[in-house]
Amino acid sequence: MNRSTIPPVWFRLPPGFYDIGPGDRDPLDRIAEFLGSTDARRDIAQLMDRFDELAVHQVVHTSIGLHPDDLVGISTSLFSLTIRRVEHPNPRATVAQTALDIAQSALWISSECRLIDLPSSLPCCLVAGCIAPPGEEQHLFQARVVTAHPNGQHVLILDLTSAATQHSGSYISVLEAITHTISFSDPTLSPSNTTGTSRILEVLL
Repeated sequence: MNRSTIPPVWFRLPPGFYDIGPGDRDPLDRIAEFLGSTDARRDIAQLMDRFDELAVHQVVHTSIGLHPDDLVGISTSLFSLTIRRVEHPNPRATVAQTALDIAQSALWISSECRLIDLPSSLPCCLVAGCIAPPGEEQHLFQARVVTAHPNGQHVLILDLTSAATQHSGSYISVLEAITHTISFSDPTLSPSNTTGTSRILEVLL
């Protein structure tokens, strides 16, 4: 996908998430070292090694989540936003088919699928559960939300993935909360906009 054809999208991420790009390995390593988490450093290294692969799959934004965990010190998660152009004229059919394709992946060990009601009334579906990546012994938790862009030409896929499967319920809540903040017009121009603890992220305008 040509980056100039990606439609504008805004959303909020909760505290503890840090925007990342291919050049951010060193600062993220320093954060993980400061927090004293060898697991976080390992996860960051694996992510940065595979960063170039994400663009091939139309991933337009990535953030890493670092949150305190009583068991391991720091739980690491990866948030990503994918925007894909679609040809089907019916956004509900597009979202349903995309969610079905996700739910039918052979990687799932267990999963749930349900609809999410958005204030925009755009179709939205959540698929979440545990996956077994090829060649990896450790299972991962993954939550994926599919919704439509109001232009009718794109589908949005929000992902939140973590090895901290014990926090699956919390990660589902986080991803749902992020989904409810999605906007397709600049919220900073609204007179009713107030500044919260989250950041408003402008994706590839």
